[in-house]
Amino acid sequence: MSFGFFLQEALRSLARTRAPALAAALTVLLTTLVLGVFIPVVQATTGTANEVRGRIVVDVYLEDAITAADREAVRRAIARTPNVKSVTYISKDEALRIAERRNPDAFREGVKLLGRNPLPASFRVVPRDPGRVGELVDRLAPRDARGVRKPDLPGVQEVRNREDDTERILTATSVVKAATGLLAALLAFAAVALVANTIRLSIFARRREVEVMRLVGATNWSIRWPFVIEGVIVGLVGALAAVALLFVTKQAVLDPLADRFALIAAPQTMPFPALAALLLLAAAAVSAAGSALTLRRFLRV
Repeated sequence: MSFGFFLQEALRSLARTRAPALAAALTVLLTTLVLGVFIPVVQATTGTANEVRGRIVVDVYLEDAITAADREAVRRAIARTPNVKSVTYISKDEALRIAERRNPDAFREGVKLLGRNPLPASFRVVPRDPGRVGELVDRLAPRDARGVRKPDLPGVQEVRNREDDTERILTATSVVKAATGLLAALLAFAAVALVANTIRLSIFARRREVEVMRLVGATNWSIRWPFVIEGVIVGLVGALAAVALLFVTKQAVLDPLADRFALIAAPQTMPFPALAALLLLAAAAVSAAGSALTLRRFLRV
């Protein structure tokens, strides 16, 4: 028997059982709609959390008397330290310009009062893994017996990573990432269970038809293929309707708002064509798998 024969059988079966097929397609539509909204939200939330974690840095302040050769030796030593992504040198003049941009009045008056630039030159170190920034600080400035950090490199005055701010950022972003990951897993499980159960009810209503096919000598796969194709068609119809609704909503609501509100335009999420392809493939795969797995019970009769 050819694929065309199984396709005709599936279409004929769909025409005979419009109500269960419509219920399954509506279930796929609603589930795909929820996933189509939730996937970009999870991506945007995770991307924002990673962006915030990327702001974690370690500042290595240098002594004013350090020579250019010693400064280069310190830079090379920091670059060789594990978990270091990049090292950027900030001179005394550049440090003063940055400070004046943040608080112009205080630093301008302070420099006039002191008669010199009080800010030290430094290296700004970006960790490869922000979650292990504590280990990086411990290597650059281990604690002594009294718990006080002592820089391990000559010419280094102090190593600082704003521990309180770093701890708050790591805690908050870890909670956000764990919560979105858990919600995504629960939603994916609920979607698969809902679609599979709806298809299961549809096939259960036709169990006599399966039994008759078994009695006339049909093989398991000749029985299974029309149901699998039927599941793929139902899944694609529901998913196509959901993708169309998502596209209309994107064009009519989100895109005009993105031109006005940077908060909506800023998150980097999956392009819509890729999201649509993912939803269609997932809906077809889940529907086909739901049909095939449900039939196993009736094929044992």
